[in-house]
Amino acid sequence: MTNILIADDHPLMRRGIRQILGDLPGETMIEEAGGANELFHKIDNTVFDIIVLDISMPGRSGLDILMDIKAKYPSIPVLILSVHSEEQYALRTLKSGASGYLTKDSAMEELPRAVKKVLNGGKYITSSLADKMADNLLEGSDKPLHQHLSNREYEILCKIAEGKNANIIAGELFISEKTVSTYRSRILEKMNMKSNTELIRYALKEGLID
Repeated sequence: MTNILIADDHPLMRRGIRQILGDLPGETMIEEAGGANELFHKIDNTVFDIIVLDISMPGRSGLDILMDIKAKYPSIPVLILSVHSEEQYALRTLKSGASGYLTKDSAMEELPRAVKKVLNGGKYITSSLADKMADNLLEGSDKPLHQHLSNREYEILCKIAEGKNANIIAGELFISEKTVSTYRSRILEKMNMKSNTELIRYALKEGLID
């Protein structure tokens, strides 16, 4: 039997993923978690063969959740499923221990194939992502500025670049506006920038937002 845990805060999305994975060969048990606390309660009490994790979970960064999973249960493969493009999060999630990265708009076609590959011990990446990884290796130590940010800083950078204000970001991440402002100051300092406008220009140039 294959045990799969789907972690996504949207019930309709979990239902859709469950339906897609219901056609996997063999006997499959699928459980769901709508948030980080429920996810860790599940994996503390059940042995799962794979976790399909949404990168945008409420309250905590999906990247932080991923790193906690890998720290506590390093043998459980985690496949990231995200609304965000590969340019935004794929490399960062793979470096944090994910076994694959898939966008939600391609899930219907690619998710079963991705799960099978990960269950067989492989990593699932698209050809375009493989090219980006190769380019990243060739660049060596000459990293883009955003790669020096922590996972939470990077997440807030992307939200600022999308034009969201501190109030909206605070609501989406379940943190205070003051905390958002503190992160924004750190981001500006690390990237040697002085305004949101500069951050937006940078994000557009690097393909972090459309």
